[in-house]
Amino acid sequence: MRRSYIVCYDIREAKRLRRVFRVLKGYGEHWQYSVFFCTLKDIDRVRLQSDLESAMNLKEDQALIIDMGSNEGAAREAATIIGEPLLYKAERTVVI
Repeated sequence: MRRSYIVCYDIREAKRLRRVFRVLKGYGEHWQYSVFFCTLKDIDRVRLQSDLESAMNLKEDQALIIDMGSNEGAAREAATIIGEPLLYKAERTVVI
């Protein structure tokens, strides 16, 4: 079963910031500068956390993974966008 997550991060060094961004691009949709929307199986959620921990300095950086539940449509509807709307891609990100 897949669940939806909002992942936000605060990375204090440019090189690590690029690494974390690349990690998250492999798991979900880039919504804002440091915000991603990911729909993941349980094992992919574990892999995401492991990949983030490897890319980050755990004493300086921070990432927040928010579980939005198993209904992707409801998770997307729960997000309120103020200002410029998000551009949703027709295709889904597939992690193999």
